[in-house]
Amino acid sequence: MKTSSRRAQTSSCQARQLPYSFCSLRYAYFPPLSALNQEGLSLLTWLSTFNSSSSAAYFSSWNPSDQTPCKWDYIKCAEDEFVSEITISSIYLPTTFPAQVLSFNFLKVLVLSNGNLTGEIPSSIGKSSSLIVLDLSSNNLMGIIPAEVGKLSVLQQLSLNSNNLQGEIPKEIGNCTQLQQLELFDNQLVGKIPIEIGQLTDLEIFRAGGNLGIHGEIPAQLSNCTRLSFLGLADTGITGQIPPTLGALKNLKALFVYTANLTGYIPPEFGNCSSLENLFIYQNQISGEIPREIGFLKNLKRLLLWQNDLRGTIPGALGNCSGLTTIDLSLNSLTGEIPPSFQNLATLEGLLLSDNHITGIIPPFLGNFSNLRQLGLDNNNISGEIPSNIGLLKELTLFFAWQNQLQGEIPNELANCQKLQDLDLSNNALTGPVPKSLFNLRNLTKLLLISNQLSGKIPADIGNCSSLTRLRLGSNMLGGEIPSEIGMLGNLRFLELSENQFTGKIPPDIGNCKQLEMVDLHGNKLQGVIPLSFVSLLQVNVLDLSMNQISGNIPESIGNLTSLNKLVLSGNKISGSIPRSLAHCKNLQLLDVSSNSLGGSIPEEIGELQELDILLNLSANCLTGPIPEKLFKFFKA
Repeated sequence: MKTSSRRAQTSSCQARQLPYSFCSLRYAYFPPLSALNQEGLSLLTWLSTFNSSSSAAYFSSWNPSDQTPCKWDYIKCAEDEFVSEITISSIYLPTTFPAQVLSFNFLKVLVLSNGNLTGEIPSSIGKSSSLIVLDLSSNNLMGIIPAEVGKLSVLQQLSLNSNNLQGEIPKEIGNCTQLQQLELFDNQLVGKIPIEIGQLTDLEIFRAGGNLGIHGEIPAQLSNCTRLSFLGLADTGITGQIPPTLGALKNLKALFVYTANLTGYIPPEFGNCSSLENLFIYQNQISGEIPREIGFLKNLKRLLLWQNDLRGTIPGALGNCSGLTTIDLSLNSLTGEIPPSFQNLATLEGLLLSDNHITGIIPPFLGNFSNLRQLGLDNNNISGEIPSNIGLLKELTLFFAWQNQLQGEIPNELANCQKLQDLDLSNNALTGPVPKSLFNLRNLTKLLLISNQLSGKIPADIGNCSSLTRLRLGSNMLGGEIPSEIGMLGNLRFLELSENQFTGKIPPDIGNCKQLEMVDLHGNKLQGVIPLSFVSLLQVNVLDLSMNQISGNIPESIGNLTSLNKLVLSGNKISGSIPRSLAHCKNLQLLDVSSNSLGGSIPEEIGELQELDILLNLSANCLTGPIPEKLFKFFKA
């Protein structure tokens, strides 16, 4: 050490190429010679490679006049004053990996995370034989994971996730027999998972998801990692069946292999994973039935199996998993009823069974789930009435039951779900009025009741739903006038009241809903003129007022609606001429003003609408004059 100190004393600030902040006036008070040891010099050499003075400012404590770096920020030393830990996290590091520190013989912890490090991990990493923790996560490192990592025989944590690493996972990692945490997720790794990972009998966490190039099957040898608590292989190209041997993992708490290419069936052996809390294997191609052995998992909290090819009935044994908070079995081919045993799931927060073939009724016991936030039953074959005690669900934010065979009236008690945001009961056989009390739900953002047999009027209370973004009540038997209070819904984006029996005039107040993207009022008995206030709807893509009794002219100012994609005014009593200003609606793909009383000539400007490729229908009017030449391009043989 004395020899290295003497060498250090001969080095000047300039020779070391230190940042300007270390060449400050303070050196007027110190001799130009330094007693800093070699490890400190190596760290300062790395610091000198920073290409950002703002980053260097975080290292103001790195004083070249110190004898050791032991008092510097981010550095810890052992009792013999050799560096044992370097921990720099969430600080912008505009440089490459510090190869200099790999010569630190007593370095146990190296954490350089979330710092934008670039370059590659050097193969000399294998020389740091004392390393216990190596965390280089959340940087911009490239290249491969060097096989020399396998020489780190006492390594317990290897975190290389969230970089741009390529190549295969080196099988030599299997030599790191003390490894407990292996995090490689969110890179660009390819190839198969080495079977040698199964040699890591102390491994507790293995995460390699987010690498689309990883393929092949899950190695059965992973069952040797008996301490494994977290296995994450989501968003990969993993194929084949889940190895039944994984049932030996008694400590496994989380299995995440979603959005992959798994096939086969769910192993009944999973029932032996007594610690399992989270089973996420959704968006695969898994078939067969849900094994009843899942019901043995007393600690299971979240079961996500959606978008597979699961068949059969929902096993009643799931009702034994009394700690379940989320069940998502959507987008499968499940049959049968919702099991009565589900009444035991008192802590359930999400029950999502959409897009299956489920029959029976909505069980009244669902009203006992005081923590339920999401209830998705849509696109099934559920019949009967909506239980009134759904109104007991004070935490409910989403209730989807569209595309079923529900009958009866919408229960008034739904208005007690004050946190309700999304309500979709479309495509059923519901009757009666829309409960007036529903329109006191100030958190309601989506109200969809399309294609039922609802009658009555829309009450003026609709104006209370200040959060509403979608109001779709089309294809019912609603009547009366459209309430002007709809104009109070400043967040409304979709307004669909089509194919009902609404009468009277279109409320000009709708023009106050500046966020509207769709206005569909077709198929009613509306009269009067197109409100001039509609020219304020600058975001509107679809305007459909067809099949009514609207009269008057098409406003010339309609050309202000430059976002228009579809304009449908057919089947009315509109007169006057076709506005030339329509040429300003450059995004128009469909224009249908047929079956009106329009006169005059066809504006040649319509031929300038380059996107008009779905439909141009001007028929059944009183138009005169020649067809403009520019329109012939729209004619198809």
